[in-house]
Amino acid sequence: MKNNIKNPNPFPYSDTNKRYHTYDYYLRHRYGGKCVKLSLDAGLGCPNIDGRCGIGGCIYCSPRGSGDFAFRGLSITAQYEAQRQLLSHKWETARCIPYLQAHTNTYASPETLRCIYDEVLSLPDAVAFHIATRADCLGPDVLKLLCEVSQKIDLTVELGLQSVHDATAARINRGHTFSDFAQGYRALRREVPRARIGIHLIDGLPGEDADMMLKTAKTVAGLMPDEIKFHLLHVVSGTRLATIYEAGKYTPLTLAEYVEILVAQLEVLPPTIVVGRVTGDGDPHTLLAPLWSLKKFTVINAIDREMEQKNTFQGKNSDFCV
Repeated sequence: MKNNIKNPNPFPYSDTNKRYHTYDYYLRHRYGGKCVKLSLDAGLGCPNIDGRCGIGGCIYCSPRGSGDFAFRGLSITAQYEAQRQLLSHKWETARCIPYLQAHTNTYASPETLRCIYDEVLSLPDAVAFHIATRADCLGPDVLKLLCEVSQKIDLTVELGLQSVHDATAARINRGHTFSDFAQGYRALRREVPRARIGIHLIDGLPGEDADMMLKTAKTVAGLMPDEIKFHLLHVVSGTRLATIYEAGKYTPLTLAEYVEILVAQLEVLPPTIVVGRVTGDGDPHTLLAPLWSLKKFTVINAIDREMEQKNTFQGKNSDFCV
């Protein structure tokens, strides 16, 4: 969609029609060109699966722990090279960002984590390093190690939150409260000051309405993370959520509902916060609902169209001056 001359894009962190601070814009301006992010699986676990804080994981989590697109079973280096080869036809760039995505990538002994991180740091053409984890898995030794890593490469630590509402966290078997999350977030910000911090949110969680989702976005905006990722809740076969959905006890958001909620959330974010994503990638072989989410570009275009028609942009209704 081209920029409407009668209704020009007022958003400052954009050189396209996008009215929010896209991850692509951030990468191009930070590294001077296109970058490709490569999903890796370090074979680690999760405290919400093994019993430390819960059993079975979150109700929506697949057995791969969000690592469905990684080449599990290979070394980190082999996975990295396989991903580069697989995506070489799509992205003509040498700038890569290895991303430890599956499960909780600070949930191991410092010695084990150091071996994993050192292998990532040795990967060729890596301009940055992303680590997905939980805020309740950031002990003093882990924070010290992350601080060391952040001095060697641009580091982003991505923290799963999903919702600020404790009742929702209990309903989805998240295994921690918002207070627990905030404590871990602040420790990470204090002890690893060079790291960027990203926060993951999920829209459409059971029991939540639009006002609750908007409150989550406003509350997280107050933490001033460097990046926020918005996900749509996917019903994936083999999960407890799938059982709930198939019993008729959960109704996913429609496309129109999701777009309206997402735009309202973008409006309350300070414009400097990078929006890592506005929808998720579902595996067509295991996704049960909502099937409209498989048409990713349709979803993204609908968001762009809604923002242009409303003449709105990220930060229009933000309470935080940046």
